[in-house]
Amino acid sequence: MENVILFQEAEGFIQALEKFPLKEVGSARWFHQHEHIEKLNMQAVLDASSNRDEFVKELLVSLGKIPTLVHSMISVEIWKQKIFSIFCKLQDFNPKSSTALYMVIYHEATIMNLLETIMYHKDSCEAAEDAVVDLVDYCHRKLTLLIGKTAHGQQPSEESITGPDITTVQGLQKQRDELELEIALKALSVLRYITDHVESLGLSVLSRLLRTHNLPCVLVQLVEHSPWNRLEKYMDGKWREVPPEDQLKMSKQDGQVWITLLNLLLRPECQGKYDFNNFNKNQLLKLRGFLNDVLIDQLPNLEDLRRFLGHLAVTDPAPPKKDLILEQMPEICNSIMEENAGKWQAIAKHQVKNTFNPSDSELREQAGRLSQLYNLNILENLISEKPKCASCGAEATKRCSHCQSEWYCKRECQVKNWPKHKVVCQLLYTDYFTLYQCVISSILS
Repeated sequence: MENVILFQEAEGFIQALEKFPLKEVGSARWFHQHEHIEKLNMQAVLDASSNRDEFVKELLVSLGKIPTLVHSMISVEIWKQKIFSIFCKLQDFNPKSSTALYMVIYHEATIMNLLETIMYHKDSCEAAEDAVVDLVDYCHRKLTLLIGKTAHGQQPSEESITGPDITTVQGLQKQRDELELEIALKALSVLRYITDHVESLGLSVLSRLLRTHNLPCVLVQLVEHSPWNRLEKYMDGKWREVPPEDQLKMSKQDGQVWITLLNLLLRPECQGKYDFNNFNKNQLLKLRGFLNDVLIDQLPNLEDLRRFLGHLAVTDPAPPKKDLILEQMPEICNSIMEENAGKWQAIAKHQVKNTFNPSDSELREQAGRLSQLYNLNILENLISEKPKCASCGAEATKRCSHCQSEWYCKRECQVKNWPKHKVVCQLLYTDYFTLYQCVISSILS
């Protein structure tokens, strides 16, 4: 199977990773690094999915660059909240191309996908060092935001499959909001991996999970609201219809929630630190209604959790010992916010004028770099699903020669679908990066 990058290239990319100030998000130097991270993400996914030597993970650990990735991700999170929100309110902001803004919006999801791939391993969690506290806080923010939206009926729409219009700032704003579901589900996986290895990450991390964020109760809310389940189920980055016989089948997200609960509630080091007060106890006992035999047959370890909750229902556990813990604070997020406090408008004005107003020659150069970055022959190796015919749904082997994004099984299907595809084809051909939107979404899932 073809590599995206070689070991020597990956080593150079990772060694060169640096932290950028918020005002440089979207700059030429920032985009060079973004391209490197995209390639690293693709290679990491390729290696993990094919059970090969994960040299990207090994290099990130040995060169100590996982904290840099966390910093870059949180920078874009703050940029989207503070700077991009200002762009959305400007009446006269009409960039020549939406590509640069779209890439920045996707940057956060790209890093989250890379972290989900590598944080499965214990040495990656340990190599995050103090940044693991920021990562825990980040994941908690994403999950609580998801729970809040779901509780208020603000579930993602079907447009998350086809993608909204990204040729306008308003369309990009909607794309940002839709992407939050995918990011939150990856945050859930990362939190699960952190709890897998929490014993080697220090007491301050455990305290933050159990006391500061009360993660067990957050997970109860996820079990209750199940944001990835509605008439369809959210699987592999898409909402899919589920046959009646598979309705009770545990999804990946369900499994991540239950395994995280097992880690936090049944491990002795966690039980001794968690406060089973009346509120927490009542919240946890809600789980008993979900622990049926069908669920336990799919994840037998949940029988231990059912017994634990049965015991909890008739006892009052002793309160946790008040140990002296020097709590670590989320330095990355706090430092970025403090450094840029009161400067949001000035940064937005500077970026509107300079960063996101490229010349025609810069746009052509950008398109050329993107064509190399998102090489379709390589990207297709990263997508597990075979392409389907846009007309009849059969397995497809031919692609639209104009936009390269739609697939067909035979010429007759292409001709039949052309009246429907014509407008979209021209849009995809006109806006270069939109061509790769569906491919990128598949990689991130």
